Amino acid sequence: MKPNNNRAWFLVLPALVIVTFVGILPLIAITNYSFQDLFSLNNSYWIGVEWYRNIVTSERFYASLGRSFLFSAIVLSIQLPLGIWIALLLQRSHHAVVSAVLVLITVPLVVPWNMIPVIWLNFINPTVGLAGRALAWSGIGFDYKFNALHTWIVLVVMDTWHWLGLVVVLSYAGISSIPAAYYQAAAIDGASQWHVFRFIQLPKMKAVLSMALLLRFMDSFMIYIEAFRINAGGPNGATAFLSLDLGEEIQSFNYGPSAARSIVYFLIVMTVAWTFKAATTAQPSATTEAVR
Repeated sequence: MKPNNNRAWFLVLPALVIVTFVGILPLIAITNYSFQDLFSLNNSYWIGVEWYRNIVTSERFYASLGRSFLFSAIVLSIQLPLGIWIALLLQRSHHAVVSAVLVLITVPLVVPWNMIPVIWLNFINPTVGLAGRALAWSGIGFDYKFNALHTWIVLVVMDTWHWLGLVVVLSYAGISSIPAAYYQAAAIDGASQWHVFRFIQLPKMKAVLSMALLLRFMDSFMIYIEAFRINAGGPNGATAFLSLDLGEEIQSFNYGPSAARSIVYFLIVMTVAWTFKAATTAQPSATTEAVR
């Protein structure tokens, strides 16, 4: 019998070293800072959970948390169905059309994040922007600076333009991996397009859609550059998300409060990710029991 050889684990060491220096050590340092009042790295005072108490008793924190969850819910409710619909259309299209659409729809993914709001601010500019001039010509008043609804519209449309390609690519990959035998069996049974989607395509896409859902939630929940450059959380704090509150603390050199806010932010994201993983892991067993 050949003995077990665990030397392959040494191949993981470079990744472990990188994760340690990039993730674990900074997290330990920030956790330490969150319990102190820092005037400088050499001048700090231990204050315990004071910063955390200030955060969890602040109405502003819960308002920002609600806006962050609301923004994530809106973009997910738009991008996931739209991405699946586009992927279904691509499945029925010619190969050349599919290649062209996938290339065009994924171009925004390679645009640097700090350039996204610049592009859209120019796009909706009533003087030089195509959309801004079209709105002005049609007599539609659009003031994203002082109208909260218009600011939200810009952020949601901009985020959809930026990230829809990711959902489309993942959805199309999931659909393309379905064997032709499934469609042949459905045709023999006389299944409609809705039944094919409901009982064949959607279950087979579950893994990639779960990945898209988690990735898009994480990105949308942590939106900062786009929201800050568009209206800096305005008007009147209508787009002040958790990330903007954290950025404000950091820019004010409030190291202790910003460290505590970072830890709270981290715990929220990790809790949502863990809940999502637990839910998706429990689904197969529940489905198995239902079949039995």
